[in-house]
Order: sequence, then structure tokens, then C-alpha cells
Amino acid sequence: MAAGSFRRSIASQLSKVLDLPPENLIKSISAVPVSKKRHVADFQLSIASIIENSSSDGLAQDLHLQAQQLAERLKCDSVVSEISAGPGTVNFTINRELLAKTVLQQVWKNGSEYGVKSELFSTVPRQKAVIEFSSPNIAKKFHIGHLRSTIVGNFIANLKVALGHEVVRINYLGDWGMQFGLLGVGFQSFGSKEKLKSSPLQHLFEVYVQINKAAEDENTKKLAKDFFRKLEEHDEQTLSIWKLFRDLSIEEYIRIYKRLGVHFDEYSGESFYQEKAREVLKMLEDKGLLQKTIKGTGIVDLSEKKDLSTVSTVMRSDGTSLYITRDLAAAIDRMNKHSWDTMIYVTDKSQSNHFQHLFQILKLMGYDWAERCQHVSFGLVQGMKTRRGEVIFLEDVLNEVRSRMLENMTSTKTTKEVQDPVETAEKVGLAALIIQDFRGLLSSDYQFSWDRALQSRGDTGVFLQYTHARLHSLEQMHGNAELTDVNVACLQEPDAISVLQHLLRYDEVLYRSSQDLQPKHIVSYLLTLSHLAAVAHKTLPVKGSTPDVAQARLCLFQAARLVLANGMKLLGITPVTQM
Repeated sequence: MAAGSFRRSIASQLSKVLDLPPENLIKSISAVPVSKKRHVADFQLSIASIIENSSSDGLAQDLHLQAQQLAERLKCDSVVSEISAGPGTVNFTINRELLAKTVLQQVWKNGSEYGVKSELFSTVPRQKAVIEFSSPNIAKKFHIGHLRSTIVGNFIANLKVALGHEVVRINYLGDWGMQFGLLGVGFQSFGSKEKLKSSPLQHLFEVYVQINKAAEDENTKKLAKDFFRKLEEHDEQTLSIWKLFRDLSIEEYIRIYKRLGVHFDEYSGESFYQEKAREVLKMLEDKGLLQKTIKGTGIVDLSEKKDLSTVSTVMRSDGTSLYITRDLAAAIDRMNKHSWDTMIYVTDKSQSNHFQHLFQILKLMGYDWAERCQHVSFGLVQGMKTRRGEVIFLEDVLNEVRSRMLENMTSTKTTKEVQDPVETAEKVGLAALIIQDFRGLLSSDYQFSWDRALQSRGDTGVFLQYTHARLHSLEQMHGNAELTDVNVACLQEPDAISVLQHLLRYDEVLYRSSQDLQPKHIVSYLLTLSHLAAVAHKTLPVKGSTPDVAQARLCLFQAARLVLANGMKLLGITPVTQM
């Protein structure tokens, strides 16, 4: 990694002066974000991060003084051309030609692994991660509420795989519960096998709406209970109806996931854990954790003082399991099956309490690995409507974003050259949805806006796709640059240096996202890269320049496009080459 060789060189000099091992200093040396002020250093050392046990009295003034004193003791060399002190930092500027040569070589050499092959990740052990995400409810159309879980889970899985971890992507379907009793009775009354085969989720949704209206009737309620009881007793005819609902639903989900560019290693569901949930209740009882209430429900006391101030209900009064009991069974089963190092659940923040209880009960049961379970929560999307009104289904949103994007593309002069405008509109539209979703903290709710999402300028997914396509067409027009022929002395303009400095920071951004699993760091980085590339594209023309200059600039733009494409793929975006 380009930044790595520079950090090591700076750390090596610092270690002699500070009498500290170089490896202790590497993470305190960070690449400086590109600034509009133009002349900024490439790296800085934070004095505070290397001073242990420093008291806060007069610390700021003291840090500034220490930074000045340290800067005076350091010398420029063949790597570092300038050293200066800032407020609590020592700043290092890399020899400009070396900067260009090293960054371009590393991007070229590492390709899709640029940023990942960094010493920042050298101490991070390779692990096996199980990620549960998306998890729609069977026999219901794919609700827009599941979009965030799907794209966030996909991002986390992509990032983990890129960093060399083994990942198991699990879709844990809501495929059990009383609603299947209602649906079964509803299908017997209002269902059509032809409609079920041609449009399963739409038809089951219509049946569910109809039967819900009738569900106030006591007789319907009784029939629904009877149907679900038969399901729990494994009655063959009842099970075959349920299985048909499940199989057709999964088929349709897979088609929608394909449009999103998402795949799963395992389709699991609550139904898998009916028997195992009974075993969990037996284990809880054997360990003295299961208590009965007056009403006959089973609870686990989670309060510190054991005064029942915080409890979790794990069993109905009739002895059947609940959602949390099935989740306990699933967690234990996955550890037995996959021997994972970390398990991540991606759901909205309304389920935070559920997962706190889940992890606490696992700990009380003696499973220390519960410490390695994590809930990644996200906020709600508000205001997502199609032109026809309120949105319920994800497919409606995907169709809407595709048609709006196609309209926008058709109104521009260049679109007639695009080979498959519908496919391109789908990819660009999906980028628009993902970037609008990932720009802020995942835990924040946000107001969705079609106009904002689909702007071709500004901080949008459309702008990222446009930049990628533009840089790609530059390569098509002028041919691929050969790194061996590049004269890096031709890349000394401020706009070229800004792009190179920004490419230098990519590993730090990946490291940050790997630590907190927030995609916003990568989004912000890619948007800045696109803006810097757009400026450089204007001020550093390839066409009409001397062969040396043209070749060097082409190489710079190619490096920017490669890193842009890498980052987009991590976010779950397929880069387009024309639009």
C-alpha cells in the first residue's frame, strides 16, 4: 500500500528520535484530508496520540510546543521533502515525484486489493463472520422496510470479504407464526392456484388483506388457530400448503435480490427452529432460568438484582415458543454448524431491546460467545412514495427509480450511445438509492427525496456513476496507459497532487469503516474523489497534450477510476461504463 511505505519511512525516523518502536507509531501517522487551501502536507503525526498519561492542564499549549520541538529534531530525506509543526501535529510532505510514482504503482499492482493490503490491517485476525440480514416475511411482498437491512447487510458482507474474512450470508425468513394460520384459512376462502403461480407475493398479499378484514369474526379466528395448530403438529396437507407459499416466495425474492446484486449462502427461517426451540426451553428449565408467571407464561429474569424488574418472555401459556426462543435456538445452532468468530444481525433500531435480551439470555445460559454477537441497527426511511402514492413494496421502488432514471438519461444528448439503456438506468438508479441511504449514520432516520437522489451533480450516486463512466470513456478514447512509460514529473500540478493525496488515504477510510461498520466514510471518500477527478478532468486535458503529459494524466485518471470502482462495489453498486 502506497501510504504504508510512507508511514513506515516516517515512523522509522520518528522512532530514532522518540526512542519508541516504529510499529507503535504507525497508527498515529495519518494521511491529511485534501483541502481547498491547496498546499497541505501529506501526513501528520498527532502528538496527543503518542503521549501517554498526559494531564490536560495546559495540554494544548504544551502539545503545540512539543510539536515544534519534535519538528526541529527531524530531518528531511529522500522520502520527506518538508517537515513543519501545526497545532499539536507534526506535518510531513512527501517528495512530489515519489508520491506520484508510488501511489500509481500501488494502485496498478494491487488492483481490486488496493487499500486492503495495508499494514493497518496487519494486526486484524482473519475471522469467520455470520451475517443475518434482509429477513423478509414469507407470503408477504418484499416491503420497503427490508431494503435498508438488505443493502446494509450486503455492504458489511462485501467489506468483510474484501478484508479477507470468511463470510456466511444468512437470510432468516419470517416463515412461522399465527399469521400463517390466517393466511391458510384465507387461501382456502379467497385463493387461486393460477394467480399464486403467476404472481405469488401479490396474490398472497391480496388474500392476507381480505382475510384480515374477516379476522374480527370469532369463527375465522378459531379456524386460523386450528390451521396453525395443524401446522405445528406437522399435518401433511397443511404443511404442503405452507411449503408452497414458502417455496414460491423464495423464488420471487431471489429474482428481486438479483436486481439488487445481492446473494445469500443460506435461506433459513423460524420454521427450522420449532423443535430446537423446545430444547432451548428445556435447557432454560434445567439451568433454573425459566420461571412461570401466574398466567402460565415462561420468563427469564434479566435484572441485576434478580427482582424481576427486567424480564424476557420466552414461552406462551400453552407451552409454545416465541420469536426470541427461536432466535436463541438459531444462534446456538449456527455456532454448532459454522463455529463463527462473530455474528452480526442487521435490523432496524426498534429491535435493539430484543437483541439485548437475546444476548443476555445466551450469556446466562453459559455461552461466552454471546459477547461476539453484534446488532447493527438502522433508522427508518421516511417519505418514500412512487408517483402512484404510498410505497409498500420494494419492487415498485426499483421500477420507479429505473423509469425516472431512464427519463433523465433520454433527455440528455449522450444516452443514444448507451448499449442497454434499461440495464444502465437500473444500475444508476440503484446507486442513487444506496448513496442517499448511506450518506449519514445508519442509526439516523432520514427523509427520502427522489429529486435529491437522482441529481446528476452534487453528492449523489448518479454523480459517482457519471464520473466512473466519464473516466472509462477517456480510457476508451485514448487507450490504456502503460505505467512503465509514465513520466511522473508531468504530474506536479495542484489538481494532480490533490487526486494523488486523496488516493493515499483510501486504506485509512477502509480501516475506519471496518471498525464501526458504517458505510458513510467510504461514501464521503468516493464523492470527494469524484469531485477531485472532475476538476482534474477539466484542468488537465489528455487530448492535445504532449505524449509524455497525456500518458501521465491518463495513468492518473485510470488510478482514480480503479479506486472509485473498488469502493462502489463494496457499497453494492455495479459501476457503469456508459450513461
